[in-house]
This record gives sequence, structure tokens and C-alpha cells, in this order.
Amino acid sequence: MKSFLKMTLAVILGLIIVTIISTVITFGIIGAAASAGKSTPQVSKNSVLKIDLSKTLVSEQTVEVNPFENLQNTKDLRIIGIWDAVQAINNAAGDPFISCIYLKSDGNLNSLASLQELRKALSNFKAGGKPIISYIESPGTGSYYIASVADKVYMASYPGATTTVLGLGSQMIFIKDLLDKLGVNVQLIKHGQYKSAGEMFVRNSPSEENLEQYQTMINSMWDITSSEIAASREISTAELNSCIDELKLCLPEDFLNCKLVDELLSREELKDKLTTFAMAEDFKDVNFINLADYYDARIASVPSKAHNKIAVIYANGEIVDGADNKEVAGDRFASVIAEVRADSTVKAVVLRVNSPGGSVLASDKIRTELDLLKQDKPLIASYGDYAASGGYWISANCDKIYSDGVTLTGSIGVFGMIPDFSKTLKNVAHVNVASVTSNKHGDMFSLMRPFDQAEYNYMQRSIEDIYVRFTTIVSEARDLDLEYVDSIGQGRVWTGADGLEKGLVDELGTLEDAIHYAAVRAGDPELGNWKVCGYPRPRTQMEMILEMLGEKKSGEDNIFAGTSLQKASATFCKWAETARKGDADLTFARLPYDVEIR
Repeated sequence: MKSFLKMTLAVILGLIIVTIISTVITFGIIGAAASAGKSTPQVSKNSVLKIDLSKTLVSEQTVEVNPFENLQNTKDLRIIGIWDAVQAINNAAGDPFISCIYLKSDGNLNSLASLQELRKALSNFKAGGKPIISYIESPGTGSYYIASVADKVYMASYPGATTTVLGLGSQMIFIKDLLDKLGVNVQLIKHGQYKSAGEMFVRNSPSEENLEQYQTMINSMWDITSSEIAASREISTAELNSCIDELKLCLPEDFLNCKLVDELLSREELKDKLTTFAMAEDFKDVNFINLADYYDARIASVPSKAHNKIAVIYANGEIVDGADNKEVAGDRFASVIAEVRADSTVKAVVLRVNSPGGSVLASDKIRTELDLLKQDKPLIASYGDYAASGGYWISANCDKIYSDGVTLTGSIGVFGMIPDFSKTLKNVAHVNVASVTSNKHGDMFSLMRPFDQAEYNYMQRSIEDIYVRFTTIVSEARDLDLEYVDSIGQGRVWTGADGLEKGLVDELGTLEDAIHYAAVRAGDPELGNWKVCGYPRPRTQMEMILEMLGEKKSGEDNIFAGTSLQKASATFCKWAETARKGDADLTFARLPYDVEIR
């Protein structure tokens, strides 16, 4: 008995010691992570501002990288907001300590819309008289697009590089055949012949309308991208397209022959060029400072003396119900907007939309709060990668809408989607289900049987009502005839460039342009007299750590993580869960799925 007690006490003591040691180690790591990188970087003479797009992600807002993730796949990754990145580049143009910009675009992690805004800032820097030098080794379309803005584009002379400058492309995934094998019957109710959200679940190939809108969209994006490349390289778009279509861009010398680069250099030869551009005696005297560190040194560390604020509300992500802190959650964003409206020091607001849409209920909650805010303060919209469906719903009534040329916008349409798993359970899982209800349609959203015609009509009536609501909002906000809105609606997605022509946006421009206009509307065009504040506040490193410790990351065990199929399955599961709850919003204003173009 005594030996048993001793053994038990030893085990308990051992567990206590292990727990204490683990806690000390954990909080030691947290403390080290929280304190890491807090010292302000220094900018010395002959500095070169280095923008390495394999390590710099230009996102909507500047955020801290989770240090635990940093130990794994995102080592040295810095995430800087587009507004902060543009401020840093603008400041560098007049900084006597910065001699030039060195742009390394291989391994680009950024979206096309982000690259377009970054490219405009770099073009302005170049116009100020300081040079930009870019160096490419294995360029893709996106990385070459941003590299082409430079005064000098150099390319590695080494053999074996993989070059993928092939134009723009996007893939559509269709999983109906897979769902058929699993016995899943997806019931799609929609309004809009181009509203292709849900097509991936009910078809095994794109509809003619969907294919038409995607081709138009890609063509519009390429027209903008190719014309900017051609202008920078002083060639025609016809010459550029010929080089791409005829697969002439295979070897480094091909890029030289097609006038897409100025010279082929080894890394040692590149050092000599950089030394010259930096006006230094020797390469070892050249001080490189990356974009995020430069922002910390020259912008973030200088306290603003301004008292009045321009608020930038970042609607970044899918629009969802509730208070989720990772997406554009209806209740949370309504509260944030109400807070901004009540702040007397905020004199103007920019709504930065980077959302493919989502829940109609959440979208209307956000729109209602924005309409109240607009009564008190100027409200200007700026569009990033997406401002479609719900993203357009919430922003259509802004005083002025700026859009990037390659933004995906519009998609004025509505759909509902309810899966039926009755065949899956019976034929695949060999499970039988019996429903007992008080009323005829009590198990309508049980997911255990298909809709009857009356139930389908019931859902269609709701969809039609919401579509009329959507088109009416756009008609009144944009001062457009309702029939015309319907003709450019029908769920059709447009680029920002096409949206300008259709009257969906007011001007092609960047977030910087929108903030400048907000300052003008607020009565003082000098941006230096304003404090630009972002909402909602980004999560701190400590908050990310605590969240990681308490919550498993979604999708981390999914073998398709990061692929289009993973996104399709995740979307399907989300909608299925929404339908299963029964009391959640079942109608959506959303893009078909996220479009990734590199």
C-alpha cells in the first residue's frame, strides 16, 4: 500500500514538474516571439530599398506573422498592408538616404490587384528621378508584370531556369460526378443566368454563360496587364502577345531577344550594377533595407501630430453571419462601423472592399450601418481583388467608388443551395432515416430528403425577392435605371475596367487615390494633416498565439489543403452546415469561387 502511494505521489509530482517546465518553455517562446523584431531598423547612407516579393506579402493590412508559423513555412515572411507599402515607397522617393529600389519579384506571393497598386507606386517613384532595378531568374506572368516597371530589368544568365510567362489563366473545378458517386443531390436555387456560384456542385462542365463571363474577365485583365508591360518595355502589345503565344520565352536569351530584359547577368555582375546605382565605392558598402523594415523606420516610428482621422475600414474576406474575427462578420462589422460613426475625430471614411461576397443577411446588416455612417461623414469605396456580390451590395451606396482595373466586381445575383444526403445514407452508408414532424414541411431543411415542388417554389420566391432588393439598391445608389441594372446584373462578374464602362464604379484608382479623395471631401487635401487609421484592428502576435493554442486551424488535416478542390469542398461543407442548422441565412450573394491568377 505504501509503495503504491509512493508511486502515485511520484507520478503526480512528475506531472506537475512536466507541466511547469512546459509552461515555462511555452511562455518563454511567447515572450521571445512577442519581443522579437521590436527594435527600429536604421537607414544609413547609400541604402537600397529592397522589395523581395517572395518574402513580402502586400496584403490589405499590415499584420504580424504568427511566430510559430514562422518556424515552419513562412520563415522571414513579412506582411505589409498596401497603404503602408505605398507610403513607404512614396517616402523613399524623397529620402536622401535611399539611392534606388532593388526589386526581386521571383516567387511572387501577391495577387494581381495588389501588384497593380504596388506597380503604380513604383512608377511614381521612378518618375521622381530615382532608378528601379529588377532582377529575375525564373519569372512567371505576375512576377514579370511587376518587374517590368523597372528602369532596368536584368535576368539571370544561368541555364535551367523555369519560365512561365504565359499570360493569365484560371481553373474552374466541377465536382458533380464525385457527388453523384457519393449519392449527394445538390439543390441549387438562383436568380441570374450568369450566377455561376454553385455550378461546381450541379454540373460537370461550365455553362455557356459562365464560360463567356470568365473569358471576358480574363481578356479584360490581360488587356490591362499586357498594355502596362508593353508600355514599360516600349514594345507593342502585339509583339508581346506574339512572344507569349508562340512560346518564344523559354530561355533567358529569349527574353533578351524579345526586348523584355535589358541584359543577362550573373549574381556577381548584378552586384557591380547595384553598387553603381547605389553610388557606393564597393558592394560591401551598400546597405539593403527591406520594405517592411523601411516602413517601420520611416513611417511607423514617427508619431503622427494630426488630431483628425480618416478611417479605412477593411472589409477583407467572405461575408458571414455572426462575429467571426477572421472574415467580414455581419455583427462584428456593424459594431465597428457604428464605433467609427460615433468617433467625432473621424472626418471621412474609406471602405476598402476585398470580398467575394457571402451571406445576404450579414451584407444587409453592414450596408444598413454604412448608410447611417454616410449621413454623418463622407464615405468612399476602394476595391481590391474582389468587390463582388455581397461585396458590391455593401458598397454600392458609397459617395464615390474607386476600383483597380483588374478587380472582380458586380455579380449582382442571388442563390441558395441545399444538399440532400438521402441517397448517400441509403446507398453508400446503408443508413435509413425516418422523419416525424408536426407539420407537412417540418423536415424541409433536414438534408435527409429532396425538396418537393412547393418547397422549391418557396425557396425561389425568397431568391427572387432578394434579387429585386439587390437590383433596387444598386439602381438607387448608382442612379441607374432598374431594367439596365438587371441587364448588367444576372450574376455577371465584371472587371473594374468593364465596371467603369457599365456604371458600377466611378473611377479606376488605388486605395491611395481613395484616401486622397476622402481628405479632399473632409476639407483638407494635405494628407500630412491627417491620421489614417485602419479598422478593425489587426490581431497582435500574442492574440494569434493564444488563438492557435486554443483553436485548431481549419483545414490543417485536409489532404487537399491549399488547392482549388479543397476550397470547393470547404465551401460545400460550410453551406451544408448552414443548411443543417435550419435557422441560419440560406441565401448568398457571392462569386462562384475565389479566382487565383498568377
